[in-house]
Amino acid sequence: MSGFEKPCILTNSISGVVANKEQHPAIPYTPAEYAAEARRAVDAGASMIHIHARKHDGTPSFEIENYREITDAIKAECGDVVINFSTGAVGLSVEKRLEYLEAIRPDVAALNMGSMNYAKYSKRRKEFIFGFIFENSFDTIIQFLRAMNEYGIRPEHECFELGHLASLEPLIDMGILESPLQISLVTGVLGGTPARPANLKHMASQVPQPDGHGGDGVNNWGMVGVSREQWDLVPVAVAEGGNVRVGLEDNFYLPSGELAKGNGDLCEEAARQIEAGGRKVATIAEARELLGVPRNG
Repeated sequence: MSGFEKPCILTNSISGVVANKEQHPAIPYTPAEYAAEARRAVDAGASMIHIHARKHDGTPSFEIENYREITDAIKAECGDVVINFSTGAVGLSVEKRLEYLEAIRPDVAALNMGSMNYAKYSKRRKEFIFGFIFENSFDTIIQFLRAMNEYGIRPEHECFELGHLASLEPLIDMGILESPLQISLVTGVLGGTPARPANLKHMASQVPQPDGHGGDGVNNWGMVGVSREQWDLVPVAVAEGGNVRVGLEDNFYLPSGELAKGNGDLCEEAARQIEAGGRKVATIAEARELLGVPRNG
C-alpha cells in the first residue's frame, strides 16, 4: 500500500500535563470533560485519543483510579476509539508508571525513546520557563517494552531526534519489537528537533524498515508538532505517507492564528488538510488494522 493509498491516522492529544484552564478553558480535568472533548475530536475524524490523566482539580495524575475513570468515560462516549496512554514522567519510577498500564491495558502506550534536555524558553523574558533532564535510558525503555509485550499493549515510539530513531534498531534486533511499529516523530520541543518541514522529511527518511516479523510488515510513522508550527508539518506528513497528531497538549491555535475552541476544532482542521492532500482520514477500524491492535470486546 503506497503512502497515498494508506489512510491517515488522526490522533488527538487531548490535554497533556502542563497547560491548565487559565491558559485554555477546554483543557479537560474531569472524566466528563475528557469524554466531551474526545467526542468532539472523534466526530471531527480522530481515531486515537492520547491521554495524560488528571485529578478532578486538574492536577496531573499517575493513579490507576484516574486513568480508569477517564478511559471508561471516553469509551462510553466514543465506543471503540483507540486508547493511548502516556508513560512519560520526571522523578516517577517505572514501576509506578507500569501500574496503570497493567491494570487498564490500553490499546497503545507512548514510549519515549531516549534521554534529552527538555525545556521551554521565553524570548520576551530572556529566560527558561522550565527545563529538566528527561531520562529514558535503554534499561528503562526495555523494562517498559517487556511489560507492554506481556500486557498486550502496542508501544508508540516517541522519537524527538535522530538518535532516538536509531535506538529502535537494536531493540528490533533483540526481538523485543515486532512490526507494525508505530513511530511518532516529535518536533518543536526545545532540546529536540525544531519543528521545520525539512527536519520532518529527513526524520521520516530515517524511519527503520520493517524487520519482517509479525503483523503485515508495515511500520507506521506519524507527525507530532509542538507549537503553532505544527500546521507547517501536517502537509509534509500527509504527502510523505505519515500520520498526524493534533490537540490541546501540543498547540491551541488554528493556522489563521485564531484560538481553537477545543480539540474538535484542531482535529477538524487537520482532517481538512489530510483530505486536501489527497489522503483519506482513517476510520477507527482502519486505524486498528494499521496499528495491529484488535477491536475491544
